[in-house]
Amino acid sequence: MSELLSRHRAVMPSWLPLYYESPLEIVSGSGSRVTDADGRTYLDFFTGIVTNMLGYDVAEVREAVERQIAKGVVHTSTLYLIRSQVELAEKIARLSGIPDAKVFFTNSGTEANETALLLATCARGSDEVLAMRGSYHGRSYGTIAVTGNRGWKNSSLSPLNVHYLHGTDHASPVFRGMSEKEYIEACVADLRDVLDTASPNVACLIAEPIQGVGGFAMPPDGLYAAYKEVLDEQGILFVSDEVQTGWGRTGTSFFGIGAHGVTPDAMTFAKGLGNGFAVGGVVARGDLMDGLSALGVATFGGNPVSMAAAGATLDHVLEHDLQGNALRQGSLIIEGLRPLTGLPSVADVRGKGLMFAVEMVDPRTGAPSSPLAGKVLEAARERGLLVGKGGVHGNVLRMAPPLTLSAEDAAEGRDLLIDAVRAVDAEA
Repeated sequence: MSELLSRHRAVMPSWLPLYYESPLEIVSGSGSRVTDADGRTYLDFFTGIVTNMLGYDVAEVREAVERQIAKGVVHTSTLYLIRSQVELAEKIARLSGIPDAKVFFTNSGTEANETALLLATCARGSDEVLAMRGSYHGRSYGTIAVTGNRGWKNSSLSPLNVHYLHGTDHASPVFRGMSEKEYIEACVADLRDVLDTASPNVACLIAEPIQGVGGFAMPPDGLYAAYKEVLDEQGILFVSDEVQTGWGRTGTSFFGIGAHGVTPDAMTFAKGLGNGFAVGGVVARGDLMDGLSALGVATFGGNPVSMAAAGATLDHVLEHDLQGNALRQGSLIIEGLRPLTGLPSVADVRGKGLMFAVEMVDPRTGAPSSPLAGKVLEAARERGLLVGKGGVHGNVLRMAPPLTLSAEDAAEGRDLLIDAVRAVDAEA
């Protein structure tokens, strides 16, 4: 065991997971690659849990942060005007497509989702919330309550009354024989049944367009449009959790919910927007955002340094059409991975843009296999590729390379992953 790992275990909580049998310390990075403390370089297909959206050492972001730090002001608080905060909010409000949108900045996706839940429950005067099976929305008390993934749910206690919906379980025995149209119809019928048993004043549905921690499980396009028709009948609000799907990552739309053809009442965001700097927030209808009766601040939310990083990151995404690049490189990778489904240990290859996954199962029983996914994680690292792991059963390899990924790096990472999966499958 390394000296740093020993120190980590002595002072960090036991529930804080580390990847790999020999955990990795990343000490430097450039572009789509990082280098560890032993001097080995890796192609990074996980980007700090979908966070280093532009990759590493991006000049525009670094220079924007350095300019702000050189002014001597890294913090003032939201009690003062912050020009970069207002400018970024204007851009996000415009890009969101939400009418008369307003923006509130936080430090993380967890905090953003807490804020959205506060807005919705106050607006509706209700503690009842709809959420999705397999979902993940954060690690705080309120966001754990709406997380539908037991592996990340530390408490059954809840400040909310939560009802879980179908939507990403088309492959389950109950639904697998249905077409997408039939599956959507079944999910909508179930939503109506759930509402028949709930109070007459449900606050909102909160949902990820693609479930991040849930192993990039996806509802069929159009499901949330069908859900929203039912929600609108009762005035129930819709919150799209875009913490992992925002800013063009899915390739086909700038926010993941665009695949469903609906405009939510609010969207939450974080992760990639700061390209590693702590930024989160909510963009919502102005009347919804203004609906709180008490005062509120975010001490560090929207601070000048994070706003400088986020503004430069968003500008880079827009100026270089990184949504288009996500679609091109993601298609190259996903199509290359699809033949893996012919292997006994691979149940599925799925994804949109630069957000894709490989689901591992026991080749004898077909049951989800977290151990095999763990072996692929290690095998990929041995070959020089970093990937992530998730899913309700921990059996899904999930990847989200930088949106700046080149065609050459995309092909290299794809081939390294294919080799790792095939090697583990052969052993299994």
